[in-house]
Amino acid sequence: MDRVINKCCEEIHSLCRDLAGKSGLSIMEVCGTHTMVIAQNGLRSMLPANLRLISGPGCPVCVTDQSYMDHAVMLARRSDVIIATFGDMVRVPGRLGSLAQARSQGAGIEVVYSAQQAVELARKTPQKQVVFLAVGFETTAPCSALALQEAAADKLENFTLLTAHKLILPAMNALLGADDVRIDGFLCPGHVSVILGYEAYGEIAEKYRRPCVVAGFETVQVFLGVLEILRQLQSGQFRSCSVYPPVSAGGNRAALALLEEIFQVIDAPWRALGIIPGSGLALREQFSGFDAARRFELPELESYEMPGCRCGDVISGRLSPAKCKLFGRRCTPRDPVGPCMVSSEGACAAAFKYDRK
Repeated sequence: MDRVINKCCEEIHSLCRDLAGKSGLSIMEVCGTHTMVIAQNGLRSMLPANLRLISGPGCPVCVTDQSYMDHAVMLARRSDVIIATFGDMVRVPGRLGSLAQARSQGAGIEVVYSAQQAVELARKTPQKQVVFLAVGFETTAPCSALALQEAAADKLENFTLLTAHKLILPAMNALLGADDVRIDGFLCPGHVSVILGYEAYGEIAEKYRRPCVVAGFETVQVFLGVLEILRQLQSGQFRSCSVYPPVSAGGNRAALALLEEIFQVIDAPWRALGIIPGSGLALREQFSGFDAARRFELPELESYEMPGCRCGDVISGRLSPAKCKLFGRRCTPRDPVGPCMVSSEGACAAAFKYDRK
């Protein structure tokens, strides 16, 4: 394995000498797991100085709009509600505080590891309304859909979803349409691509002439992905492909059909990126009875950022975590200001843990 990595590094360095020039090259990973793996294994230090790996909007918690977190806290404060959520969501701060703070004040917050666990919680506690915080990309959305089907089949009237599922392709398109973000190629997410298939990125590769390469989560996989991107840049032939064996061309057709059945595509707010057309999933009308926002008549809230927080710039590749004035000072994993420092897949958390000097 080390020999493969060394050969990859040698070719990467050689290609960058020919390709990068004075301005350098920027490759964006749009996967929180890639972000953590790259930092944890010190991969940037093994690459040429004129090749930058930048983090994109691949962390589910980080891209979730702040107004969603405020809605979650509102629901948590109700005495008849139990919030079922993944652990990363608990400590994200907002105008109303965090779910962790609400829990310290007596709110019902249960950390679960799957949407199905939230359904089981609803069965066990019929006297409470269980609201599952349904966030994440195409990886977790099918699980939310299956949970809804299970709840509907069991006629669970005390189970709802507060949905904020996102679609990765519209975000990639939006970033390529920005004038102040340079992206020469995408290291595409492995888990999401198992659902989508690598052909899903073909339109981006063709339209914007950017390589889109799916990679797995080991060092050798990351380097193979970077190497394939550089080879495409050298040849001038841009396409979508995968160096990660579990990913097929067409993806998981059953999961995609399930998403189509349960959800409809909507324009959705992203943290600090605004409304991105066609980038979110909402429950179809026939499943509106399982929509927590409707059942509890949640008010519309404006999007906002915590003062001084630059998470939006970090997840769009405009800023490295260390260049945020709050990083490692006012904002730490113990006392985070923004979600990129909270999430286990956040770029700021990765930089704080592994890149700080």
